[in-house]
Amino acid sequence: MKVGFFVPCYVDMLAPQAAIASYELLKRFGLNVCYIEQASCCGLPMTDMGYERKACHIEQNLVKYFSGYDYVVIPSGICTDQVRYHLDSIEKTPEVQHILDTTHDVVDFLHDILQVKSLPWAKFPHRVALHNGCHSLRFLHQARPTELMIPNYSKTADLLNLVEGLEVCYATRRDECCGFGGTFAIWDQSCACQQGLDKVSDYAKNGLKYVTSADFSCLMHQQGIARKFGIDIKTYYIAEILNGTAAE
Repeated sequence: MKVGFFVPCYVDMLAPQAAIASYELLKRFGLNVCYIEQASCCGLPMTDMGYERKACHIEQNLVKYFSGYDYVVIPSGICTDQVRYHLDSIEKTPEVQHILDTTHDVVDFLHDILQVKSLPWAKFPHRVALHNGCHSLRFLHQARPTELMIPNYSKTADLLNLVEGLEVCYATRRDECCGFGGTFAIWDQSCACQQGLDKVSDYAKNGLKYVTSADFSCLMHQQGIARKFGIDIKTYYIAEILNGTAAE
């Protein structure tokens, strides 16, 4: 199986440890993992602000560099959502459709494609708050949103439960947005920061020191607010824990 590995721009700049852990984790399963070096951005910032025409060139580049792989894996739920469901500026040719159908974030790829049942190298003996970001929850369908009356499931929790010693926990309002939202955190800082403060304060109230997510963007936002207000939490991208490289 030939897997293209695309590191989004914000992960590359701000969380290289998340990308490294994801790459190492994929290699543990004997995959032929190829780093997609040329691509830089998924186009989400432009699409977020309604500039679909400006996103067209980026989308064309994605198709160019994502072609030729059985699957493409992205260590970011929000960027995976952009590729799978929001490439709206280019024609949906068979080549493009193949990319849409075979692009996954780390959680979906491990859970649905590889169907991982054990992670013998992973240990993390702590209570860990699981934050399912809005895009991962409601577009990638990695867990059941609490507002839907459907059978309960969680791909993220299934994987974390394979880690020795780890207990999956949640904030009181587990599905509430943390306030990041990409450009939302820029244009409405007061609201975004209050949402983030509510979230990290909830962790602290429930005695949760460690937080993980399939979206480092959410973790980045929450960790920054926690530091500003002196709240003692530590965040890890989910692959760091699954790979056994999360430092306590």
